[in-house]
Amino acid sequence: MDEQEQSRQALSEDARMRFEALYERRGSWDIERPQPAFVHLVERHLIRGTVLDVGCGTGDNALLMASLGHPTWGIDIVSGAIACARSKAAERGLPFGRLLVGDALALDALGMTFDTVIDSGLFHALCEKERAFFLHGLRRILRPGGLYHMLGFSDRQQGDSGPRRLTEQDIRATFRDGWKVIDLRATLFETNIHPHGAKAWLASIERCDDGPISSGDDT
Repeated sequence: MDEQEQSRQALSEDARMRFEALYERRGSWDIERPQPAFVHLVERHLIRGTVLDVGCGTGDNALLMASLGHPTWGIDIVSGAIACARSKAAERGLPFGRLLVGDALALDALGMTFDTVIDSGLFHALCEKERAFFLHGLRRILRPGGLYHMLGFSDRQQGDSGPRRLTEQDIRATFRDGWKVIDLRATLFETNIHPHGAKAWLASIERCDDGPISSGDDT
């Protein structure tokens, strides 16, 4: 095992423990329904073809896409979250075999490509080293011309509790080479502890045909 793979595995294990701790208090943020920002993407016809929900949690966003007829997969590093997502899928008569325990820092391991990738609250939780592995894999599983939709907390959200805040500059700098930010808008991230929603960014980013893979190291 080379040094880079050892580093990735260490980061993945740290992420698994962090997210498992979050799920222990999921009542504070798991709203048990799709995020309105993703519902609006559907209404704007920006969900296309095969879909991957990366960091899908208990599955509400992925199950929305599946219910609309999109072949949809969801992965999460927390096995308990996937068990909950599969239970919801079975109750709704939707495919539950596409909801998998998986590592967002090793997306190549899926062995699949997608037209659309959605991300509700994953990217804003990643440190710079984790972002590098995530972006490396994202570029390989998203087909050229495919769209990555990312919903994350904005720097306009007051306070410092919860996930990292993202700035517009941070997003644009990270998704520079080999990517095109086609839409970046202020929106809300619904949680149970923010009565009116937390201020967030919704970014729609296209995977370009050419250009090097952006690692995000210089953001």
